[in-house]
Amino acid sequence: MQLKDEQYGGYYGEVNIELERMDNYAKGGIATARLLWSFAAAYRVTGDPQLADHAHHAYSFLTGALTDQEHQGIYWSVDYTGKPLDTRKHVYNQAFAVYALSEYYRATATESALEQAIALFHLIETIGYDTHTGAYREEFDRFWQEQPNEMLSENGIMADITMNTHIHVLEAYTTLYRIWPDTRVKAALERLLTILHEHMYDGVKQRLNVFFDRNWNSLLNLTSFGHDIEASWLIDDAMKAIDCEKPDYIDMVKGLAYRVANDAIQPDGSLMNEQQDEHIDTTRIWWVQAEAMVGFYNAYQRTGDASFLEKVAGLWRYTRSYMIDTRPGSEWFWSVGDDGQPGTREMAGMWKCPYHNSRFCIELIERMNEQ
Repeated sequence: MQLKDEQYGGYYGEVNIELERMDNYAKGGIATARLLWSFAAAYRVTGDPQLADHAHHAYSFLTGALTDQEHQGIYWSVDYTGKPLDTRKHVYNQAFAVYALSEYYRATATESALEQAIALFHLIETIGYDTHTGAYREEFDRFWQEQPNEMLSENGIMADITMNTHIHVLEAYTTLYRIWPDTRVKAALERLLTILHEHMYDGVKQRLNVFFDRNWNSLLNLTSFGHDIEASWLIDDAMKAIDCEKPDYIDMVKGLAYRVANDAIQPDGSLMNEQQDEHIDTTRIWWVQAEAMVGFYNAYQRTGDASFLEKVAGLWRYTRSYMIDTRPGSEWFWSVGDDGQPGTREMAGMWKCPYHNSRFCIELIERMNEQ
């Protein structure tokens, strides 16, 4: 809330590890959508009018400066004054806008937000979905010409298809379906669940493979523990939204949760990041801890296995002790090492804002209230 830019709109682009605000940094489409989602969802749950004011502010910037009025879609970034900077269009980015606009409509009943969410849904479905591969495409230029997937490829490879984009399209469509239960959204959700189960889930290793070529060949022997536990509850949430209780999908949800619980929890209660071949990255990342608490609580609700509640408690103890920065006006650290010392990456930026950690709070509030 302290990063609201009253002059140019949106929120300042970055805060470094020293808590210095970078007023002239770029403002990202993903970060803005995540901020809109966070403020809207928090307002919906708490009723705090301050949060509504910030949701309106983020909505104005997302649908104004960050929206390409000529060629449709959401820009990757604009400069600090709101002028287009990186005009590429990524399906991941468009999905977060659908997610945010849908949540904003849930909280405020703003009809224009619903209309914009529906328009972006149609854009993703008509341009973003590839009928030949049966997958969602990744990256485009401003004019919707497909480009190499630079922004969502990692670990030294260039992926044509990513698990990350698919789980966040799923997340977006789940929220959209709750406010607009159109048969086309339901069909897209059913297709996404099929993609995740048939093409991405490895039932033997109980994980989702991460990167693929156009023939659905997995490009790396990589396990992303954070994405797996996040996906487990996002998949379950989508299933509940469309009233789908397929045994294979339930087994996938439980398999992902048990695999992460058994293989990735550290003695201090935290969750490690990922494993590629034999190399294990034990770095504790902020969003991984947040999503794990939701994922394990969901697994407890799905299975009744109290060991998942113990995992949530351990993660929360670790998060309170090491992940939450106690400096006034601060946030959660990006990462913490094995020695308990925080890393030096930014406190807020293009990829980091109160989306994962506020969502953890909101999900736990709602889930515990229901019980």
